[in-house]
Amino acid sequence: MVKRSGTTRARSESRRGASPSSRGDVTARVKKIIAALKRAHPDAKLALDFSSPLELLVALILAAQCTDAKVNEVTRQLFKRYRRARDYADASQEELEEQIRATGFYRQKAKSVRACCRQLIERFDEEVPANLDDLLTLPGVGRKTANVLLGNAYGVSGIGVDTHVARLSQRLGLTTQTEPDKIEFDLNATVPRKEQVKFCHLLQYHGRRICRARRPDCPACVISPLCPFPEKTLEEPKKTVPARSVWLG
Repeated sequence: MVKRSGTTRARSESRRGASPSSRGDVTARVKKIIAALKRAHPDAKLALDFSSPLELLVALILAAQCTDAKVNEVTRQLFKRYRRARDYADASQEELEEQIRATGFYRQKAKSVRACCRQLIERFDEEVPANLDDLLTLPGVGRKTANVLLGNAYGVSGIGVDTHVARLSQRLGLTTQTEPDKIEFDLNATVPRKEQVKFCHLLQYHGRRICRARRPDCPACVISPLCPFPEKTLEEPKKTVPARSVWLG
């Protein structure tokens, strides 16, 4: 008996989970969601600052359990000091730890960055691969990091499932899955390929500004009519001023 990999099972479950007609309905709703969010967040883009695939790769490794703003603050000086994969690989563990300490988990991140850059030197002539399979062989690189890098550095369509993309896609009824890989496969089936990278940016901005985790601002949400989320927040009751003061009788 041949065992199927987790990735193969996820693809099969995703295919079984939606009939062609229901998938077509979801895709039509996704297109409306994208159009509305583009109008609401015209500035939506990747929040990490970078000027090359290598810089984005390093920034994504540092972004684990850290805010994008803090990563940008750290990489502003880091990218001036380390310009090539060899610069990171040749740096001592202690030196790199000190440079990235503010991002948290700096020991493991420094190990991942140095090991990743050594692989780039040994296997890819210091170039960051432009395909998913090769990226996934690098230390510190998972599917989210690989898809975000491919989409934003190389213009390759793909879904990078971060916390915002996962949470909003669940609230919007685009997936019932909780594992990032399975969410990715569900979204791949319904989000038009040419819109996938932008779709992720839009969900990230909407998740930060409106559809927050603890208390989503549903009254201010432009896609509320397209959202089946059952626990929508209600508008605060308006305080009315009595026509006559209660103290005057």
